[in-house]
Amino acid sequence: MTERLYLYDTTLRDGQQTQGVQFSTLEKQRIAGVLDDLGIDYIEGGWPGANPTDSAFFEDAPETRATLTAFGMTKRAGRSAANDEVLAGVLNARTPAVCLVGKTHDYHVTHALGITLEENLENIRASVAHLVAEGREALFDAEHFFDGWKDDAAYALACVTAAYEAGARWIVLCDTNGGTMPEEIAEIVGAVIASGIPGARLGIHCHDDTGQAVAGSLAAVRAGVRQVQGTLNGLGERCGNASLTTLIPTLLLKEPFAGTLETGVTAEALTGLRRASRLLDDILNRVPAKQAPYVGASAFAHKAGLHASAIAKAPQTYEHVEPGLVGNARIVPMSNQAGQSNLRARLAGMGLEVEAGDPALARILDGIKARETEGYAYDTAQASFELLAREELGLLPHYFDVQRYRVSIERRRGPRGEPLTLSEAVVVLEVGGERMLSVSESLSPEGADQGPVNALARALTKDMGPYQAAMEDWRLVDFKVRITGGGTQAVTRVIIDSEDGQGRLWSTVGVSPNIVDASFEALREAMLWKLVRDGVTAR
Repeated sequence: MTERLYLYDTTLRDGQQTQGVQFSTLEKQRIAGVLDDLGIDYIEGGWPGANPTDSAFFEDAPETRATLTAFGMTKRAGRSAANDEVLAGVLNARTPAVCLVGKTHDYHVTHALGITLEENLENIRASVAHLVAEGREALFDAEHFFDGWKDDAAYALACVTAAYEAGARWIVLCDTNGGTMPEEIAEIVGAVIASGIPGARLGIHCHDDTGQAVAGSLAAVRAGVRQVQGTLNGLGERCGNASLTTLIPTLLLKEPFAGTLETGVTAEALTGLRRASRLLDDILNRVPAKQAPYVGASAFAHKAGLHASAIAKAPQTYEHVEPGLVGNARIVPMSNQAGQSNLRARLAGMGLEVEAGDPALARILDGIKARETEGYAYDTAQASFELLAREELGLLPHYFDVQRYRVSIERRRGPRGEPLTLSEAVVVLEVGGERMLSVSESLSPEGADQGPVNALARALTKDMGPYQAAMEDWRLVDFKVRITGGGTQAVTRVIIDSEDGQGRLWSTVGVSPNIVDASFEALREAMLWKLVRDGVTAR
């Protein structure tokens, strides 16, 4: 027999408190749609009235299968719940569920709110009762609950009991400061359930200040709570919240949760988890965390020859789940540590079956090792490795020739005397016997896209003749520079991460004593890889 576990996402509210994050209304609607497709049960849309974006989101709220939830706070002391304008603003969002946050730590009540402990209890009781009377599903976020329990367990329990008795559907125990150990969370949750509040009415909300938000959430689930709160990619203030992109697959695929707990996320929807993670990063213009559990680009990467050999025979030897279950894929990176087992596995992943003992394998390995002594790195630049291998196998189409390119940088003053840097790039290509000349500018510090590398990328893709359509959705995501060697022998290694409209993320490498040359090589290979992978025919 399985029990129902409810998933509650607060990316649009708690996640928006991340430093440097500010969603637009349209972006919040897109994220809500992705969360709904995943099968999340509750989507917390924000705090109506707190800012124009949140208010606009609720005014034009998306239709979701999930229960859309507005967030607010309990009424203030000295007035009734019906006459509290902040509480009224939350109710006016007309969401079927409302989550109210209230203090449960005695120290915060007397020092932060400056009211008596009994006044705080009355605020909780009256606010929750008012929501219920208005026909809303009421949730109570017990702020600083675990710290409050450790200081005064009786009062913390009195707060959540007040909300429970007033009719709250969910009492959410919050580790607001993120400092409670998982074993402490489990023990305290057990004590709350023993007091008379059933686990089917309890939720958990953990922050990641000790790096244990997921562990704390899982400990609470094992102790009996039946609602888990978190955010996509662990977004959230300070160190973030419990990451749903880690929690969801763990709950669905790992014992003791799999088979005993049921969520709204189907096996089919789970395959879209990596895509949902990438969408959020794309909206935030962030580089996806390569080592993120389950969804990271390196989550199923196997570099060492011994590992790769075992993976080729039995993937479970070094993988705790099948990558495809979460929409990810296995990667066998290439480096100077590689053996033929790595190489054949990686080629197979490219759709190239090469027999053991084929002389091309030795040539490819020798080429990798020789180029890495020059400063190249293929364990991270998988797309560049693929191009190298295809060229050695005679399977790399010839799309264009670069006749010449130039980058100039001009320092100038803006209209208010501010310093500006103008980068101008000129690229001349020969495509199918036709000469293509493109010029592009990039102005810094105006706008997010700036600098000589960006100018080069724009110029490269400005006019590619018959290949132009294939490059329309290509964009440069990240640019990393490292100096290898030293003195007069030093060379620059550039790694460029690219992405396209299909959600593919790939890396290419360029090496040269000149940073512009290294950057151009990496950009050129990024374009070549996309043309190859899109199956574009060379003209």
